[in-house]
Amino acid sequence: MDSLNLDYPPLTVTPAAPRVWKFLGTALWGIVAFVAMFVGQIGAVVYLVWDRGDPMTLASLERVGREPATLALSVTMGLPTTLAVVWLAVRIKGMSFLEYLALRWPSWKQLLFGALGLVLIAVVWETMSRALGRDATPGVMTDLLKSGREKGAALMLLFSFSFAAPMSEELIARGFLYRGWSETFLRVPGAILLTTLLWTSVHLQYNLYFLVGVFSIGLWLGYMRYRSQSLWLTIILHALNNMTAVVLTMWLGV
Repeated sequence: MDSLNLDYPPLTVTPAAPRVWKFLGTALWGIVAFVAMFVGQIGAVVYLVWDRGDPMTLASLERVGREPATLALSVTMGLPTTLAVVWLAVRIKGMSFLEYLALRWPSWKQLLFGALGLVLIAVVWETMSRALGRDATPGVMTDLLKSGREKGAALMLLFSFSFAAPMSEELIARGFLYRGWSETFLRVPGAILLTTLLWTSVHLQYNLYFLVGVFSIGLWLGYMRYRSQSLWLTIILHALNNMTAVVLTMWLGV
């Protein structure tokens, strides 16, 4: 047999490199995913205005969109549209959705390490805010959550901010965008930095001071995505961060 003949060594098969979107393809699909998320969110507001029989005007959309229950539904409805676009982009490349986005469970050590990092960031942020005489939580978020509790939308807001928002944002940022860009000239450091900048830009309802806090959390989540090779880890950490903020603001008045 040839496999036993020293003149004909066994053939070695080099596994094919993963078929991922490169820089431009990842960027374009990322834009489509962000647009899909916003379309899903705006679509929920449009539906509620139509369902109430209000005129389809900008004033009506703004009035209804400011209601806590509407905002909760809007954030939630951004998830299925985001998921659909990311799934399509991955399937076009013929790869497993779970593999492409690194949807594997992290270890308890990774989860504990990631959570401790978030706690450290929170402590530093709180200490710095007190030293500067500033609130540690954006006023717009505090008002929304307290209003949501008063109007019976507390659980809806908790679900949307602690599940739907982290899922949507992580699927795009540290899921799809990170995977593609980390295998280009950006490498891992550049991919973490760029995805964090884009993720921070989604939170432009905050002022510059709070955007610095968002950016610092994004860098930590990006590092944990690299360290653990698990998107589920960043989803869980993101969810824990949001849930803690909602509970402390809404029920404990912190």
